[in-house]
Amino acid sequence: MKTARTLFLNLTFFLLMAEAAPSLYAQEIDAQADSLAIPEGYELVDSLVYRFVPVVDSTLVGSDVFHIMPLKGRGDAANVEIYQSQEIADAVREQIAANSGRSITGYRVRIFFDNKQTARKESEELLDKFTSMHRDIKAYRTYVNPYFKITVGDFRTRSEAMELLSRIKHEFPNAFVVKENIEFPMIDKADAYIVDTVKVLRPIQQTL
Repeated sequence: MKTARTLFLNLTFFLLMAEAAPSLYAQEIDAQADSLAIPEGYELVDSLVYRFVPVVDSTLVGSDVFHIMPLKGRGDAANVEIYQSQEIADAVREQIAANSGRSITGYRVRIFFDNKQTARKESEELLDKFTSMHRDIKAYRTYVNPYFKITVGDFRTRSEAMELLSRIKHEFPNAFVVKENIEFPMIDKADAYIVDTVKVLRPIQQTL
């Protein structure tokens, strides 16, 4: 029989994989949960998870536009042919290769910045607090010796970051805007995350 720790690690692995490829692993998580032996004294219960939607269509990341046009030979309804110089095609491939892991400079709001002995624990607690209150805003916890930092949001302009700052200032009075490398901002801010239900391992609660 698998131990509680082994089962927990297996489920954690599939949850992490679901973050990267939600459509591929959504059913796999429940299938794995159902197939694993449940340790005595534990039960599987439904729990909500929140996943940020992809910023771009992941199937097109790094693709060459000249090789993804419709073709009848691939089962598409029509052929699309592009007539161009080889120099243009080469330039596109070079651009894709040069920017495969590129970030952009923008703005975030820093809600924590400290180096005292309790900074690690406080930053963890504050990160949990922020993510539970603002599911639609990405939060980043980092450590740059000797400081623990938490910054939130991804904004192209300072004015956008200032708008968030004004919204959360009463919750995080020490927050301020910083300029740093950011991830590409969400395209659809109104639907920034998806709510899913997954099974998690929990000790059975004893009734008196």
